[in-house]
Amino acid sequence: MYIPFSDIDFNARVWVYQANRKLSDAETGIVTETLKAALDTWEAHGKTLTASGKVFEHRFVVIAVDERNELPSGCSIDKSTHWLQEIGHQLNVDFFDRSLAYLNEQDEVETVPVPHIKQAVTEAIITPYTTIFDNQVNTKAQWMKRWKITASETWLNRYFATQTN
Repeated sequence: MYIPFSDIDFNARVWVYQANRKLSDAETGIVTETLKAALDTWEAHGKTLTASGKVFEHRFVVIAVDERNELPSGCSIDKSTHWLQEIGHQLNVDFFDRSLAYLNEQDEVETVPVPHIKQAVTEAIITPYTTIFDNQVNTKAQWMKRWKITASETWLNRYFATQTN
């Protein structure tokens, strides 16, 4: 059963999918409507899951499930991954991009390929104060508190420490 993201429980489990490019308004609408329809009938072992999904920053798809009534199964989680693969294929976008996402000085989401992160720090493209997206959050509460976090509060801090030596 789909419910609005604002109504999903703070302890709901979340998965964050990162698009490899910015989605247009029309594409965001397609993703949103497709997810609403899919999540409305999402089940685990024949039991309805209470879930939500929303696009943020025209770049990130967050799917949440309230585990208080029913836990998602491996098959149901696989099904949600399949939805994002299908939508991505239709829109020619990869929702499984593992590049580092950050906000630039104009508050636009940018990405740095993982092998180039150290160079981005050295060139001050990413500073200790740069906002980084932590897509490894597990619950809606964590998502709300630390999805957007300064680089110095993440694993990137080790790169800043070496710069001052």
